Amino acid sequence: MGARVIAVCADSGHRFSKPVAAEIRLVAGLGVEGDAHLGVTVQHRSRVARDPSQPNLRQVHLIHAELLDELEPVGYQVNPGDLGENITTRGIDLLGLPTGTLLRMGDGAVVEVTGLRNPCQQINSFSAGLMKAVLGRDEEGDLVRKAGVMGIVLASGAVRPGDVIDIELPTRPHKKLLPV
Repeated sequence: MGARVIAVCADSGHRFSKPVAAEIRLVAGLGVEGDAHLGVTVQHRSRVARDPSQPNLRQVHLIHAELLDELEPVGYQVNPGDLGENITTRGIDLLGLPTGTLLRMGDGAVVEVTGLRNPCQQINSFSAGLMKAVLGRDEEGDLVRKAGVMGIVLASGAVRPGDVIDIELPTRPHKKLLPV
């Protein structure tokens, strides 16, 4: 079936979860139209408090639906938008992408993957213990952050559930995703 958009979400307020929408519009250089995190500079409240002039590398948040599937058998009912993502995907290993990967979707929208979402304690406020469930360890014992990836919008366009996602990897050497 390939990589696809399963759901899209946006919220004008700084709330943890975002309501599912029929479509969202990505705006080049800014993010998701009508979303609280839209902007050239960082919009996440904790980051604004530290340095409001930082570039916004977190304009779009993507989560793979496979994570939601993984959480259900261990007791967590998590739906698209519940973890604050703008785009829920299926059929793409978001966490395995290198920094700088381009994701083309919808009506010409292009998102450049900038890094991993660093999960925060708000996840436990949504559901007790969920923070531990979205963190793991790899074979070397290194921390694995499973709560999705962040990106910036390079080209504007509408994105809807069902849209195909075309993946364009950057030139080698690839850089592993780090938290942004």
